[in-house]
Amino acid sequence: MKLFFTELGRDIFQVSFTLFKLMIPVIIVVKIFEELGAVEYLGFMLSPVMHTVGLPESMGFVWATTMLTNIYGGMLVFFYVQQGEVLTIAQVTILSILMLQSHALPIEARIAQQAGVRLRVTLLLRVGGGLVLAFIMHHIYQFYDLLQEPMTLIWQPEMPEPGLLAWGVSQVESLIMIQVIIVILLTVLKLLKIAGIERLMALLLRPVLRLVGIGREATTITIVGVTLGLSFGGGLLIKEARAGHVAKRDIFASMSLLALCHSIIEDTLLVTVLGADLSGVLWARLLFTFVFIGVLTRVLNACPDSFWKTHLVNKHVEPLG
Repeated sequence: MKLFFTELGRDIFQVSFTLFKLMIPVIIVVKIFEELGAVEYLGFMLSPVMHTVGLPESMGFVWATTMLTNIYGGMLVFFYVQQGEVLTIAQVTILSILMLQSHALPIEARIAQQAGVRLRVTLLLRVGGGLVLAFIMHHIYQFYDLLQEPMTLIWQPEMPEPGLLAWGVSQVESLIMIQVIIVILLTVLKLLKIAGIERLMALLLRPVLRLVGIGREATTITIVGVTLGLSFGGGLLIKEARAGHVAKRDIFASMSLLALCHSIIEDTLLVTVLGADLSGVLWARLLFTFVFIGVLTRVLNACPDSFWKTHLVNKHVEPLG
């Protein structure tokens, strides 16, 4: 029992220290950029792109906010921007796909980078993958005349209190919640490992992961990311990636899959509150992810190691702790 709590305490410290050391500076930098008007500028730059996926230009501001902050921030902006638009369920679903694929990029792309995947690869997968899926679903909905009825908003957010003090309190509360989740997650994973359930889960998922080119050693990383997301599970993801027993190609395949599909429960429920349809934000997203990653891993596995080291994975990753 003493050994159990000693190992658990060490793991909690390593995971928490690694994640918070990464998140806190990024949160501060993003806030500075927000205050300088970077979100509005990015939204203006994205406005023309919205037409390619069947959305009004104003939705560029929603997507920009989501990319720099998180889905909650994007939802707040959406509530006010949509008042001047008449959106269909299909359009809300397409916007939600973009939000699900490309949110909290400053933090989550950095997490992927620390796990061993180059920053430009993560950004290309998340932003580019989101646009490709949104473009496909836009034409499917339009061609088959699906979900063209007007959207009815069923959720109204509370406005956050203004000022840096309220923002700071909110961030501290979020970090405390993440710490609680880390403690619970690591405790549960350790108990599952002792009970042998972790091995059973790996056996059940192995055929699916093998189909998309992910080795069994990366099972834990994939499970954590798909269920909890990159922000909550980020410290554990980095710890597992740096442990040395997972091949870099498996880390890359797992993190690429998570770039397109993570936090499948919470994030999906959030955007359905906005009126998004599950056909796009869940089923199409899952299908697109597994097909795309399955093809991607097979193509890239044929490339030489020199290509991987130069373009896909980081040569040097800081040691854990």
